[in-house]
Amino acid sequence: MKAAILQMTSGIDPAANAATLATAVRTAAERGAAMLFTPEMSGLLDRDRARAAESIVDEKDDRVLATVREAAAKSGLWVNLGSLALRGSADRLVNRGFVIDGTGAIRARYDKLHLFDVDLPTGESWRESAAYAAGTGAVVVDTPLGSLGLSICYDLRFPDLYRALSDAGATILSVPAAFTRPTGAAHWNILLRARAIECASFVIAAAQTGKHEDGRETYGHSLAVNPWGEVLGDMGEGAGVGFVEVNPAKVLEVRQRIPVIAHRRSIPAVTVAQ
Repeated sequence: MKAAILQMTSGIDPAANAATLATAVRTAAERGAAMLFTPEMSGLLDRDRARAAESIVDEKDDRVLATVREAAAKSGLWVNLGSLALRGSADRLVNRGFVIDGTGAIRARYDKLHLFDVDLPTGESWRESAAYAAGTGAVVVDTPLGSLGLSICYDLRFPDLYRALSDAGATILSVPAAFTRPTGAAHWNILLRARAIECASFVIAAAQTGKHEDGRETYGHSLAVNPWGEVLGDMGEGAGVGFVEVNPAKVLEVRQRIPVIAHRRSIPAVTVAQ
């Protein structure tokens, strides 16, 4: 089965980003894909929080989400909308991903669990927790490509999440992202391949790329990896829609060769030797 991956350079105008997403849905459907994957913050990428606040609304009022749902229904295409910035409870925002089916219905929601609070050697400083509330649970949903486990960007560094997803039956792991250039160059490829290998699952990672209107730069290199850890596709740094073939039988083949899921054990208490 064919999966489509959108690599994009989201800006500060949700309407422009929504148009890019709608075009990608049409392109994916016309090329025979069963499902489209989009990056983290597909609807808005703006580190000026005061300016961004004017465009961030409740889920029910978000026009980007409505546009993608309409496009999905018109094309009959499933979409993993990587994530949107939305208003949550009280004064907190959420970084929320969606799985939308071919009728435009929302089949699953996932709020990013791990928030990106780091100071990089380049001088970049990020405090996602200053505005966003962390999610409270993991999510697996059935799709035309198989059982899909959801995650977002910084989640990639926490293998316990992916163990929980694959223990719950996930055979594909989605990692929509907006990786910075320094962290992307250092860790993106190897972490995605590691998650695929240790879970014997496909990994599909749609990424933001290039220089954005708010001044940040993202790494790109949207990646698809098979359960053996082989890279099926790397989109480099250009924006656009890419395609890869996903064969669900590969998961069973790999899990029979090296049954890592069946061999997992709960870790007992750790003894610290003196």
